[in-house]
Amino acid sequence: MSYLTGTPAGSAHPGTTDVRTGLGAPGLAHPLVAPAEWGELARPGRPLHWVALDVADGPGSRPDPSCLESAGRLRNAGIRVLGRIDALYGARAIAEVISEAQRYLDWYQVDGFLLDRSPADRGTLPGLRRTAGALRTLHDAPHVVLDHGVHPHPGYAELADQLVTFSGPWSDYRWSQVAEWTAEHPPERFCHFVHGVPRGHLDEALRIARWQGAATIWFTDGTERGGARDPWETMPGYWDDIVSRIGTGVSE
Repeated sequence: MSYLTGTPAGSAHPGTTDVRTGLGAPGLAHPLVAPAEWGELARPGRPLHWVALDVADGPGSRPDPSCLESAGRLRNAGIRVLGRIDALYGARAIAEVISEAQRYLDWYQVDGFLLDRSPADRGTLPGLRRTAGALRTLHDAPHVVLDHGVHPHPGYAELADQLVTFSGPWSDYRWSQVAEWTAEHPPERFCHFVHGVPRGHLDEALRIARWQGAATIWFTDGTERGGARDPWETMPGYWDDIVSRIGTGVSE
C-alpha cells in the first residue's frame, strides 16, 4: 500500500483544503450517564454528519427508554443516527451482526450502522463484503461506516459509504501519512477520530484532516489513560471551539 510521504500531517495531499468538515460522534456514553451531552448534540444547527448509538455493547436485549428518547431527538433535529456494532475484525458470524442490526432498526429506527473494529486486510475483504451486502438489505439506504482505524485495503471503499482511516492519539495523528489511493475518492468518504488533541493544536488538527481529505472528524481532549478509559465517551472540553471553527448548517 502506498502512502504520501514528506512533511508531517500528510500535507502532500493536494486539492483537499476546501473540505466541508462535519462531525461524527463515534462513542458517547449512555444517555443516562451523559444526558447533557446527548442534549447538546440534538441542538439545531450543530455541524453533525452522524451520531453512533451504543446501548450496551450493541443494541442490548430490550429497548432502552433513554436511548429511544435520545435517538428520537436526534432524528427530529435532522441528524443521522447509526447503530454501533462490533465487527471483531471480521471474526463475528454474519448472522450475529445482522441480528444486532435488525434490533437497532426495530427499536431505534437507526439510519445505518457503524461497524467498529472492522478488518482492514485483503484476506477479510470477501467476508465483510457479504456482511455489508446483508446490512443493505435491511433498510432502503442505510449509511454504513466501517471503522478500521487505519487505512484498509482499497477494496473496502466499495463496501461502505464511509471508512474510518484513522482512530488514535494526537501524538500519532500529527505525523500521520495518507494512503495514495484515497485521492481517488471525495473527502466525504473518510473519517478521522483523534483523542488527546490539545486545545492549542485544534486548528492544526483540522488542517491535517482537510489536507488528508477526511470530511468527517471527531477530535477530543479526552485520553485513554493507559487503555482504562474510553476517550470518546465524553464531549471535548473545547466543544464550542470546534463548533465555531467548523460552522453550522452542514447536517445531512
